[in-house]
Amino acid sequence: MELRVLRYFLAVAREENISAAAEYLHLTQPTLSRQLMDLEEELGKKLFIRGNRKITLTDDGVLFRKRAGEIIELVEKTELEFRSSGEVIAGDIYIGGGETESMRLIARTARVMQTRYPGVRYHLYSGNADDVGERLDKGLLDFGVIIEPFDRKKYDSLRLPAANRWGVLMRRDSPLAGLDVIRPEDLLDKPLLHSRQSRIQDSLQAWFGRDIESLNIVGTYNLLFNASLMVEEGVGYALCLDKLVNTTGDSCLCFRPLAGQQAAGMDLVWKKYQVFSKAAERFLELVREHIARQEK
Repeated sequence: MELRVLRYFLAVAREENISAAAEYLHLTQPTLSRQLMDLEEELGKKLFIRGNRKITLTDDGVLFRKRAGEIIELVEKTELEFRSSGEVIAGDIYIGGGETESMRLIARTARVMQTRYPGVRYHLYSGNADDVGERLDKGLLDFGVIIEPFDRKKYDSLRLPAANRWGVLMRRDSPLAGLDVIRPEDLLDKPLLHSRQSRIQDSLQAWFGRDIESLNIVGTYNLLFNASLMVEEGVGYALCLDKLVNTTGDSCLCFRPLAGQQAAGMDLVWKKYQVFSKAAERFLELVREHIARQEK
């Protein structure tokens, strides 16, 4: 299977039309069609449903698009690393993380790097710890910023100084807004939105003392911003970390911490035995320096 053919497949999946994809790729339509049929034959799977005007992906095609995209992304990342492997510190750093105040330290480090090494570029991927971990494992990210707990057998890590509290995002006119802290019994009959992240669900179940699916779950979210709109519109209460959504000034939202919950630690993580580019290596050194200064 050639990278060239993967790019052909991705172009057709994107354009949803053989003619349009062939024009984009500067190929003849019969040549492109033949390449796609050869690919399907090689895989032993049908990837496309061919209509008169539009091509759609089969379930196998959807999976293959995901894998092909990851392969191309990894190849391009590797090529960039080798092109910038000289003495000059330059190149690309790939960082994944959820919505958290801890990303501010990463941003400050990037600002220092930008001043000293203007040839370094940053590629940010937003997702929860499950999403970030998957991309770390596949080599698509250099670093991830994730909440504890995580699998310490798989990753080396650096504890970030900022910590977040778990709590509930709600409307200011909510009957729970007058409470200083939220206890499990306060939420048993309330419509809840919670993170899809697996380890977070485990932590919340321990706090509630019951299976989270036994609660009144009206929705789940990956990142908090869209969930906060649901809260604003009165759909439910979002179980989340603090400092991620504006609850000051004219905001109709407020945040109340969960009773008895310790602050959640945040870590910068990377794969064990990771071989860094010079840019990523220097970035990690600067993060360590930032943390050391804050701890003094």
